Amino acid sequence: MMEEYGHGWGMGWWWIIGLVVLIAIVLLVIKSMNRDAASTQSAGKSALELLKERYAKGEIDQHEFEERKRDLM
Repeated sequence: MMEEYGHGWGMGWWWIIGLVVLIAIVLLVIKSMNRDAASTQSAGKSALELLKERYAKGEIDQHEFEERKRDLM
């Protein structure tokens, strides 16, 4: 009779350990995805580069370019 109780308790612990391992894996995957997203954003263009592109395309004139450039610096 005692062996059945002990065996059931042991199975319960393995279930809990498996759940903890699964949660740890999910958290690592989420952390990795967030790190990749952050590095993608930092690899983007700076505000000054975007401003220079807009000026080169003729979207803004020289006066507006100089004002915005001064605001960024």
